[in-house]
This record gives sequence, C-alpha cells and structure tokens, in this order.
Amino acid sequence: MDGETNSRSIHNALEKPSLMCFQSKKEMPAKPTSFGVVAIIRQGDLFLAIRRGESLRAGGMVCFPGGHVEAGEQDSTAVVRECHEELSIDVVPLNEVWKSVTAWGTALSWWTVEPLQPCCPVAHPIEVQEFFWLSLDDMIAHPDLLPGNQVFLEHVKSGGIQL
Repeated sequence: MDGETNSRSIHNALEKPSLMCFQSKKEMPAKPTSFGVVAIIRQGDLFLAIRRGESLRAGGMVCFPGGHVEAGEQDSTAVVRECHEELSIDVVPLNEVWKSVTAWGTALSWWTVEPLQPCCPVAHPIEVQEFFWLSLDDMIAHPDLLPGNQVFLEHVKSGGIQL
C-alpha cells in the first residue's frame, strides 16, 4: 500500500476505536510519519517473540517480529518479507487483526501469519539477538516487552482482539 492508502486506512480505523491504540491523544500524530507491520506467529498457545538487535531502535527489547513497509509495498507483502528477513521463515498472511500508531508516529498493521512449513526460525545476526516461544501470560509479564506489544497482548487476553 502506498502512504496515502495506509493513511486512509488509519483514518478509517479511527472510527473503530477498538482497532487503534495511541499512547495518548496528545501524542497521536496528525499524520503517520512511517508505516510498519507486526507478525503474530503462533504454535499452539505459544507466541514467537524476538529480542531486537542492539543496533536497532529499541535494541534489546522483546517484541513480535516485524518492520517497516517499503514505498509502494502492500502491508501483507511487507509482513511476509519481514518474517523472511528477520527469521528466515516463509509465511502466508492470514488476517490484519489490529492497527496502532507508536508515540513516534509509525502506523503499525498487526497481522496473524502462518508458516508455510514447520517453524524453524534462524535469527538474522543484526536484527534479532534471539527468539523464543512464550505463552500469552509469560509474554505480557516479560520485563523487556515493548509497551505497544503489551497493549496488544492485554487486548488479546481480554478478548478485545481475536486471533
């Protein structure tokens, strides 16, 4: 999707508050400055989490895999590309389940994805320090979890987001 299409998508989602998350109204940017995707990969009741590479923004923090959407790229294509780049996993995008905007203005599209074959991640040496499988409660309680991931998981736990 191009930035204009993503922007329209974000503004349409604003009419459905359960689909959007902002740290606070005063932090909400008038227009997103960039776009990203988040991949929700599950094996049974476990979620695939990564520890971000130290050289990246939020280095050392724990989160779902994901990254930026390149110019002209569809969100569904970006989530497939990011899973392959970060973890050498080939996935098929299933559903966009949530949208959020970070405090620094990145509009995120959250996708459930399914590996095309048994999931055997291989961490990209710069982007991912490590990966692990965590239950919902263990991921929520992780001391290094990115705040936006915490909000998402709390919505999942409460039933506000269906996976």
